[in-house]
Amino acid sequence: MSTSTSDLPLLLEEVECVSVERLTPSFVRVELASPALAEFGVEGHLYDQRIKLLFPGVPGGPLPSFEGADESWWTTWMEKPAEERGHMRTYTVRDVRGSGTDTRLVVDFIVHEGDCGPGGTWGANAQVGDRLVTMTPRRGVHYGGIEFVPGDATNLLLVGDETAVPAIAAILEQLDPGMRGHVFLEVPFADDVLTLEHPSDVQVHWLPREGAARGEALHAAVLEHLGTTPHQVVVADDEVDPDLWETPGYSSSGEPVEETGRSVGHDFDGLYAWIAGESKVVTGLRRALVKDLGIDRHQVAFMGYWRVGVAMKS
Repeated sequence: MSTSTSDLPLLLEEVECVSVERLTPSFVRVELASPALAEFGVEGHLYDQRIKLLFPGVPGGPLPSFEGADESWWTTWMEKPAEERGHMRTYTVRDVRGSGTDTRLVVDFIVHEGDCGPGGTWGANAQVGDRLVTMTPRRGVHYGGIEFVPGDATNLLLVGDETAVPAIAAILEQLDPGMRGHVFLEVPFADDVLTLEHPSDVQVHWLPREGAARGEALHAAVLEHLGTTPHQVVVADDEVDPDLWETPGYSSSGEPVEETGRSVGHDFDGLYAWIAGESKVVTGLRRALVKDLGIDRHQVAFMGYWRVGVAMKS
């Protein structure tokens, strides 16, 4: 069933789960299909393309209808009671399979340690035939949602926890074969290590936590790679920006990023760093790279994908 939103600049469509695969203890891969996805597309590479998924307000409950939605759909949706509105969350397009009306979006769900939110709960219990509503780019219309913009960089540093693995995996598959760099991925368990396609000069380092403190191994490995002695960066809870999202062009507040000058004692020319994951961990890495090492803010993208103990808005 289509939600019939052909007049909108984006695709706001109901899709069906047509395949479910448990990749590892923490990753579940689903394929979502709808004839309306024939209109899905962006100009150029997808890279870390973000989309929205809308889950039922209660497990197994109905999805909100967007039949005949117009440009006021957001306001109309927000006016619905929470149990009718459902839960909207952000995910990455891991892959696109098929074409035309057989187009399928591949999305990897993360089943967090402990309690899961609505997205993780849905992914952990997903079955063929389950349905969601997706908000995705429509071919030929600007949508946004791609933050990986390396420009002329010749050396990549990609860093993330399990929530960033799908985005980083998608980026790696789309890189120029001659690109070089390092990737650091922290995951809950050794059994969560995946086989990823990547250029031969890009080295991928997996860091299973196995019960250790979140971000501890990731922080140390990144600093060691950048040529400095690993040191603890203490970030207080009230120092974490709940909207941490800083790209080479814009800060979390939407202000243009100022030139910060070159680092002292280190050569980071040609470096582009893309770092995403739990907001407190990302805040510590941002402080280490920008404040301590003096890496120019135009060379880095920092994204707080989620926050421990905090339900994400969308």
